[in-house]
Amino acid sequence: MAITVGIAGITGKFARLVVKYLCNSPDVQIRGLCRNVSKLPENFRHSPRVTIVQGESSDVEALRTFVRGCDVVICCYLGDNDLMIDGQKLLVDVCDQEGVGRYIASDYCLDFTKLEYGQHPAKDPMKYVKAHLDEKKNVRGVHVLIGAFMETFWSGYFGVWNLDEYKLSFYGNGDETWESTTYDTAAQYVAAVAKDPSAVGLQHFLGDRRTIREIAGGLGAVYGKKPHLERLGSLDDLYSTMQSTFKKDPSNIFAYLAMFYQYYCTNGQTYLKADLDNSKYPEVTPTTFKKFLQSHKLEELSNTYQNAGSDA
Repeated sequence: MAITVGIAGITGKFARLVVKYLCNSPDVQIRGLCRNVSKLPENFRHSPRVTIVQGESSDVEALRTFVRGCDVVICCYLGDNDLMIDGQKLLVDVCDQEGVGRYIASDYCLDFTKLEYGQHPAKDPMKYVKAHLDEKKNVRGVHVLIGAFMETFWSGYFGVWNLDEYKLSFYGNGDETWESTTYDTAAQYVAAVAKDPSAVGLQHFLGDRRTIREIAGGLGAVYGKKPHLERLGSLDDLYSTMQSTFKKDPSNIFAYLAMFYQYYCTNGQTYLKADLDNSKYPEVTPTTFKKFLQSHKLEELSNTYQNAGSDA
């Protein structure tokens, strides 16, 4: 069945991967919204199956032109709270008014529904958008949950992996589970969900579930040398540090954001359901931690976050 999929923020690296996999299905037409079409790869710009609407996230008429006739809209916005809350709410409103059947929110993370407002500041926008969607009569909300992006886990900013010292740092006892999915695997699942009209509500997908000790073992097996494991303290220690850093200067998000992610990724509160939705889409083969390591040189790991989506 032919469908039209709208992608808001189509020039972003995750959005480009979603487009790549949607283009594998000849019955899918793609409509993109962006501010600058020149940022979209040339092969997508010139594809007869991709139509681009240029406009701001606040331009109601551009949004109407973009969503009109779409069966589902995927939001790939990434930005400040104004964009992630107000921008998405406006897009949801227009989708509802124009009869779009489903709206895939810009979530792609741990299970934010288990958080209280204010617990993880970066996830509050997702809670606001979900509440807004739940009130709509026509458009149905879809929320794709994938844990932490695997590329982010290995980035220097995240504070877990250190190539120079060949070590993995952690809080807790080392037996806490990390839930993670690569950008590529997540994009495949989002594309599959977009094509599946029965997929609504929370959708739980993962590439892998491993403890930091298991991840270290995999790293040693792949590269021939097991990394040093450095325990930085308990989860309570991490919580105290992140809260004091946040309270000192809430506007300096990069001073504390990685700590919030580390805490809520491993304290058990935001884990995805045990019975994942992976099996709904057997055509997707998830990338595990070990497979991810096998596909990259050791010195590349810290830069995989910046390079995600570069092949789309």
